[in-house]
Amino acid sequence: MPPPVDEMMAALGEWESFLHDQKPMPMLIKVGIEHAHFETIHPFLDGNGRVGRLLITFLLVENGVLTRPLLYVSHFFKKHRQTYYDLLQAVRDEGAWEVWLKFFLRGVAEVAAEATDTARRIVAMREEHRALVTGNLGRATGRALTVLEGLYFRPIVNVNTVAQMASLSFARANALVGELERLGLASGNDRSPAQPSLFV
Repeated sequence: MPPPVDEMMAALGEWESFLHDQKPMPMLIKVGIEHAHFETIHPFLDGNGRVGRLLITFLLVENGVLTRPLLYVSHFFKKHRQTYYDLLQAVRDEGAWEVWLKFFLRGVAEVAAEATDTARRIVAMREEHRALVTGNLGRATGRALTVLEGLYFRPIVNVNTVAQMASLSFARANALVGELERLGLASGNDRSPAQPSLFV
């Protein structure tokens, strides 16, 4: 049961004060406490869990623990959903902070390890793709590498977008997409100007 509205506003004010408090505290501990507080205040009719889990990542970015929002702790919480709910409730009912924080830190560590492994595999795949382009596309290599780099930020594009990325006409971009398809780096079905296909 969340607090009544008048108490909820006061609780949010206290939550925000703790958020900006400059007293030294390990940031992961602080974020774990913040998450439990937010979920207990439960300020919205819907979406409290999603917002609370997003706040974990955003707070870590804001405080310099992460350079980019790439830590998805929600995955760990979903995998251990009942334990997650039980431990948050134990904080409310019994003040069982130590058990909650151990669970929270284990989740951060597990997800960070998975993210690190994924990042390594992406870097390796990126290098394989660059080598494939460099070894097979001759004069088109420079433009193809430009497009390839763009696909890591925007993996679904159409030929018009490729034309903009590589400063090419539609016809040349269409031919470049064909080459990327031939190398297995893109897929699409209809690349006509009227219906440019999405490809990744």
